[in-house]
Amino acid sequence: MKEFIIGGARSGKSAFAQRRAIASGLHVVYLATAQAGDAEMAERIARHRAERPLGWGLVEEPLALAAALNAHAALDRCLLVDCLTLWLNNLLAIGEGRLTDEVDALLETLPVLPGHILLVSNEVGQGIVPANPLARRFRDEAGCLHQAVAALCDQVSFIIAGLPLTLKDCLV
Repeated sequence: MKEFIIGGARSGKSAFAQRRAIASGLHVVYLATAQAGDAEMAERIARHRAERPLGWGLVEEPLALAAALNAHAALDRCLLVDCLTLWLNNLLAIGEGRLTDEVDALLETLPVLPGHILLVSNEVGQGIVPANPLARRFRDEAGCLHQAVAALCDQVSFIIAGLPLTLKDCLV
């Protein structure tokens, strides 16, 4: 099963994804895409780490997400990816060719992965049009990625104020 969990910043999407991972009853491997580029981000990463249950596996992969998913997906495993927008940001920082290749690889890999896959991402398209070209590019790339991922997932939940709104449920 593939689930896409999307919401605004601090909406509760990571906590919801963790509850879904626990509810799967499977061994959980957390795939982290964040990089600690400064002290504040290092604190955020440490807080996320402390909030995760002991015994979960951890894979830190800021760029080659499809390869990491392929390496760790299994029928008896739940992979929780947090988050796609940080991954996208990392790819935008290194260049066009890698961005296209990695996004394509993710979209090709996702449908064939075994096990339970949870993908978390930030909704960034509901605000004003950003003032600079890079921010507009990020918003546009995120919107396209989110549409493609949602189309490939069995369930899609939008999280707001800690509450899930089911957007898609192909399991019913």
